[in-house]
Formats: sequence, structure tokens, C-alpha cells
Amino acid sequence: MKHPIKIAIVEDNPDIQTLLVDILNAQRKFSVIGVYDNCQSALKNIPLSKPEIVLMDIGLPDGSGIDCIRTLKPQIPEIEYMVCTTFEDAEVVLDALEAGASSYILKRSKPEFIVNSVKELYDGGSPMNPDIARVVVSKLNNFEKKEKVEILTPREKEIMELLAKGNLYKEVADMLEISLNTLKAHCYNIYQKLHVNNKTEAINKVFGKS
Repeated sequence: MKHPIKIAIVEDNPDIQTLLVDILNAQRKFSVIGVYDNCQSALKNIPLSKPEIVLMDIGLPDGSGIDCIRTLKPQIPEIEYMVCTTFEDAEVVLDALEAGASSYILKRSKPEFIVNSVKELYDGGSPMNPDIARVVVSKLNNFEKKEKVEILTPREKEIMELLAKGNLYKEVADMLEISLNTLKAHCYNIYQKLHVNNKTEAINKVFGKS
């Protein structure tokens, strides 16, 4: 590394500002070149100072740090954004990542974790607290399961629910008052949509067992 990593901090709490500055400036590889306490100041100064990494709070006095990232990232794509916040809600995390953040850590993180996360982000990683990573993975898994079900028609969902209860094809056909051939045609369409080969795989995929 030929020069210290240039870092900007967007944080409205003076105590946390000071804490972050002290933690980062204690590292010879880091140099805090700007501290801003609101969105307007960040939007004005970050494009001018061009830090390499920005630690961004979410709850700012005049708006959301996520909206700041969404505005700034397209202007200078090479700047990396690390959200540093108290918010642990999955929707907020995903919104921040969609806006252009590459990292999401919590303010309660230990100083060494913050330092290592900045280094990892600079090296191309996407560091997160373990509990935040679990929240994201859980949310994405639930979204994936929902998507699998949403691609099925109401009749196809009904068929899958009846098959999942252990009913045979003929029994399901009788319950729905359709021919066995019609039921098999529905099942073929279901398998094609879900990219599976049989009833068991389809049930597992729809009801989250795989």
C-alpha cells in the first residue's frame, strides 16, 4: 500500500464521530480526510474530497444515509461505502446493499472488527457482522422460497398442497374433479417451472425442504 487509505465518516453523533476517528487514525494505513454530520454536507464534500472508503450512518438529521449512497455511488463508482449503523432489520440491510453499499457493520462492533472490516473492504471484500450476514441469508432464502411458489398458478399450488399431504395422483384428480391426464399435464408444467424431475423434488422445493 503506497499511501494511507483515505476515509470519510458520515455520522451525526459527536461521540461516535470521535470514536471512529480515533479508531481509524490510530492505524498508520488509514487517514480520515473528512467527517460530515448530515446528508447535505456529505453530498457536497465527498465528490470533492474523493475518499476511497466512506463509513455511512443511516439515520441522519436531514435524511437517510442510504439515499446518500444511492446518489453518490453513480457519481464516483470507485468509492466504497460501508454502512455503520444500529439498524439490524433485513429490509434496511438489503436496501443499503441495493443502493450501492458493499459492507454493513454495526456500531456496537469492537474496534478491531471495524479496522479489519475497513481493510477487507479496501481489498475487495464485503464485510458484515456475522449476525447481519445471517439476517441477509435468511431473508434471501425466504424470498427464494416465495418466488418458487409465486410462479405457480392457483390450481398448480392447490395440486402441490394435495400431493404434499400424501394423496396419490388419482386421488388428487378425483378431489379436483379433473381427469388423470389433465392432472398429469398440470404436474408436468409444475416440474418444468420448478426445474425438477418428480413429485418429491417438487414438494421439497415448494415447501422449503431443499
